[in-house]
Amino acid sequence: MPYEFFISRRYMRAKRKQVFVSIITFISILGIFLGVAALIIVLAVMNGFEEDLRSKILGIKSHIEVTANMGGPMKNYSAVRAEIDKTPGVVASTPFIYTQAMMRTGSDGVTGVVIRGLDTESAPKVLNLGKIREGRLADLNALPEDIQKELSPEDRTLSGIMIGREMARNMGVFLYDTIAIISPVGGIATPMGMVPRMKKFIVVGIFESGFYEYDSTLAFLSLKSCQEFLDMGDAVSGIDIVVDDIYKADAIARNIQSHLGFPFFAQNWMQMNKNLFSALKLEKRVMFIILSLIVLVAAFNIISALIMIVMEKNKDIAVLKSMGATSATIMKIFIYQGLIVGVVGTFFGSIAGLAVALNLQKISSFVERIFNFKILPGDVYYLSELPSKVNYGDVVVIVLGTLAICFLSTIYPSLRASRLDPAEALRYE
Repeated sequence: MPYEFFISRRYMRAKRKQVFVSIITFISILGIFLGVAALIIVLAVMNGFEEDLRSKILGIKSHIEVTANMGGPMKNYSAVRAEIDKTPGVVASTPFIYTQAMMRTGSDGVTGVVIRGLDTESAPKVLNLGKIREGRLADLNALPEDIQKELSPEDRTLSGIMIGREMARNMGVFLYDTIAIISPVGGIATPMGMVPRMKKFIVVGIFESGFYEYDSTLAFLSLKSCQEFLDMGDAVSGIDIVVDDIYKADAIARNIQSHLGFPFFAQNWMQMNKNLFSALKLEKRVMFIILSLIVLVAAFNIISALIMIVMEKNKDIAVLKSMGATSATIMKIFIYQGLIVGVVGTFFGSIAGLAVALNLQKISSFVERIFNFKILPGDVYYLSELPSKVNYGDVVVIVLGTLAICFLSTIYPSLRASRLDPAEALRYE
């Protein structure tokens, strides 16, 4: 063991008259401990939120979306789809129709709705439509005979529609209720102008994706029903694609784009949700900066504690120098002392942070049971428990960054100690 390290350890043990210095040192260790633990836990929660949000978005949305230029209808989509399926990395594809409309219920309730027409056979291979709470996806094509017998003759002829749980709740709609969809697309020309197209549908299913925006605005029709309603013939809006690796979606999308050429446009999931994920990254950075202030405050405590120790140890430093200790040796003593504080606080902070982050669901459930309240009410946050995902790259950055800050905080006090004149310090001894 280097004798500089041995001396620095001895200086950590406060004498009776140096208790205040010891308290500041303890507060420094505690501050680093709390800062490191808080950074690891909060970043794990932010990573968990991002992963949870990504999984929900990629459940309803595909990895890549191919549309015709300017959003026009895509004719002869079967040939385009066959070309897409040949692309390396593509697992499956399905055609879709996208439009916005108004929904009116029997109680004269009106709301905006996003209509998505899908092929009930190929769509499940591409999209995870969440939990279908009531009904079945296949019922979009035709209801079972036993259900049709219970409906009125008029309702039996209606096409099926599947809506989100929040939309059903907000509009007071139940399974097998009838609703009207009003769309300006494919309107009927009259002497008074264009009249929006309106058609009745029967609710054959209610789904829950876990994402409020989708559950409150999205509705599914079968591809054929949607084409008939919008008078699109055999055209579609685009083709949804799922790939074998979501992080290669950008490269695969560029490959598809180069093969299809004009007038087709391929967009990956990161581009389609760019604003949302950019906001999440910004929040993560802001939280990192805010919580890093805890570590910085602890670093200032290290500086003040070391300066006070230098003032207390003037005589010791002078004796060491008179015995042949160099300025570099004196610097090492106080650098080691600051690093001991940093390493101890960082080590135990990392252990505590990882322990909490890896067991956050169990801890949050225990707290909820003890205090009888929900940390994240499901009807508000759409989460039953706090998500947590430890990114060990973040942990390494936190640990190295904290140790670097602790090292920098030792430079000024150690320089001050190394420049002490032993003759001046021992003059009155």
